[in-house]
Amino acid sequence: MEETSAGGLILDQCSTDASAALIARRDRHGRLLWLLPKGHVEAGETTEQAAVREVSEETGLTGSVLGRLGTIDFWFVAGGTRIHKTVHHFLLLRSVGSLSDADIEVDAVAWVPLAEVAGRLAYADERRLLDEVPVVLAATA
Repeated sequence: MEETSAGGLILDQCSTDASAALIARRDRHGRLLWLLPKGHVEAGETTEQAAVREVSEETGLTGSVLGRLGTIDFWFVAGGTRIHKTVHHFLLLRSVGSLSDADIEVDAVAWVPLAEVAGRLAYADERRLLDEVPVVLAATA
């Protein structure tokens, strides 16, 4: 079975001195894991549209896509079914909204200085995406 999701890193300014909005969820052991906001691509959506929607739903912030950060894919088993999941990540710039953890799937949200994001993210594959942030920012300058 194939699943496709999209999300990304939303910045408060178009700069390497920016802060980024991260979400946190509790794992099955109750630990708070910091992650990039993301979710399923719905029928008729592009991955960019899904990223904007999912980031907004999970952080309260609406932004515009600055560029692509990369794709992560992995396999997992749920309900006895083997699933191949592909997650498309984008860099976004906040245009409106206030940081909020109102989404039922989110336990916490925080603005984190970009220089500290790698130290906060729970998963190495998401940390690797950060290498593309200066490249995307330079392309928008």
